[in-house]
Amino acid sequence: MTASPTRRLTVAQALVEFLAHQYTERDGRRRRLVGACWGIFGHGNVAGIGQALLESGPGAMPYLQGRNEQAMVHAAVGYARQNDRLAAQAVTTSIGPGATNLVTGAALATINRLPVLLLPGDVFATRPADPVLQQLEVPYAGDVSVNDCLRPVSRYFDRITRPEALIPAALQAMRVLADPVETGAVTLALPQDVQAEAYDWPEEFFADRVWHVRRPSPDADALAEAVRAVRAAGRPLIVAGGGVHHSEAEEALRALVDATGIPVASTQAGKGSLRHDHPADVGGIGHTGTAVADDLARTADLVIGVGTRYSDFTTASTTLFAAPGVRFLNLNIASFDGHKLGALPLVADARAGLEALTAALAGHRVGAEYEAEYRAGKARWEALVDAAFAAGDDSVPPSQTQVLGALDAVVGDEDVVINAAGSLPGDLHKLWRARSRRQYHLEYGYSCMGYEIPAAIGVRLAAPDRPVWALVGDGTYLMMPTELVTAVQEGVNINVVLVQNHGYASIGGLSAETGGERFGTAYRFREEDGTYTGAPLPVDLAANAASLGMTVLRARTVGELRAALAEARASDRPTCVYVETDTAASAQGAPGAQAWWDVPVAETATRPAAVRARAAYEREVAARRHHL
Repeated sequence: MTASPTRRLTVAQALVEFLAHQYTERDGRRRRLVGACWGIFGHGNVAGIGQALLESGPGAMPYLQGRNEQAMVHAAVGYARQNDRLAAQAVTTSIGPGATNLVTGAALATINRLPVLLLPGDVFATRPADPVLQQLEVPYAGDVSVNDCLRPVSRYFDRITRPEALIPAALQAMRVLADPVETGAVTLALPQDVQAEAYDWPEEFFADRVWHVRRPSPDADALAEAVRAVRAAGRPLIVAGGGVHHSEAEEALRALVDATGIPVASTQAGKGSLRHDHPADVGGIGHTGTAVADDLARTADLVIGVGTRYSDFTTASTTLFAAPGVRFLNLNIASFDGHKLGALPLVADARAGLEALTAALAGHRVGAEYEAEYRAGKARWEALVDAAFAAGDDSVPPSQTQVLGALDAVVGDEDVVINAAGSLPGDLHKLWRARSRRQYHLEYGYSCMGYEIPAAIGVRLAAPDRPVWALVGDGTYLMMPTELVTAVQEGVNINVVLVQNHGYASIGGLSAETGGERFGTAYRFREEDGTYTGAPLPVDLAANAASLGMTVLRARTVGELRAALAEARASDRPTCVYVETDTAASAQGAPGAQAWWDVPVAETATRPAAVRARAAYEREVAARRHHL
């Protein structure tokens, strides 16, 4: 018998070679599953994965140099989302703080159901010395390392303690990355001695492998039941989630809506599922939603969730869908999400399921009065958006909503606007007019401060011809500006809009509403009483961005802001537009919350603000319900 051919490589070399031959395919289109590897090197990976990347060369596995391990994961997540989860990137770090810095990014990826491959170094498998540098000693378990922190935030985790164990682990890792139901962060922890160990690998391990991403159709009986529910509903409402985008189901959704007249509200991840100017698009839903969407939600008798996981912001902490007999129909590729809220589950790919619904609902349309109602509500809300975006005096500092209005006037359909945290997500969800399927990029599953700048790099790498905007407040910027250096080094042309409002504006407002009196939320000097209520800090974040290599444009007025945004969009290098907003109470702002959000308030307190907030909380919390 002739022996199968083998190739002698280290574990790290074999892994890099294996990754270079993995592909996804959906609808006949094939692409690299792992398009590049981000890395920061230390003793736990420099002589293993680092050497393997050097030896393989950029043709096999392009290498991207990051400055912060968490940020590298964010960049990879932005890349994966822009690629509709069909392409991902890897991230390698050393053992120790480099590995534990991955945890936040991994949680973000898994919560948002976005693929990223994590390759942290690990302590020695052979234990030549105990402890080694950066080893966590656990008296009751000798096989635990700091990488075990990644287990609960990973969709798949394995520690490769023997070379031959890489083969099944690598295949399982690719399966999870490519599976739209299972995907998220995937971790292969690599002990530093095993990375450098050689093994005779079967050539079949390095053959091209295609992971087919299917579009499962709905079960016939479930589809028939869904159709009966839609036909029986007098006030149906579609809630479009991120699954619409991941499935590239926007046209299928539009076809269903054009045929039936059912209005569409969107989650943060689903915004842009319909263009903002479609008659049936009623905007964001939930705590940060529009008045028209939330009013429809309160009276809907059938809520049709498409690719949504129904976060508490979407359901207004289960107080929004208030009609006594409201029912739910959930079209989702994941059975776990399909069964939420006691729904009739239609487990299928979003596009396949929408197409099946459209065909089966032929001839059905909602009542003319219902259409007229939501179209009138949409028109009233659009007038509010116009007012929030408008600037009567170009010579004064802008409000935050006027910043968005100025940006709205500059961007084209092809631009991508990225945000994740602070007060901007609420304003964007209410006000932004999404013009294309991937223009609106809000990470609100984890709402992670620091996501925007690295994610913008990942998006730009995935879509090099699309202008990309990272919108950040000063609090978010101070969390993680380091990848500006990466953008400059790699010539990744991103635009950063840096809004200076001297603190945590979103949490400051929430603190005021819940009896916290804005405690600890402003960036100011201490006063004699110990509180942070003095003068604003004399920081110059624009100078900081310039010191990291960015072109910086300072905008002091509405007029200067418009000019700076246009200049940034036309620039061929990374550019930061810095603007200090008018935060006075009289400044023009977004409409307030149209639905509640459950943030528990102190049950006993002596300060009047907390007593008043508790009374308001008890009134609101009475409306919570279980949908069974």
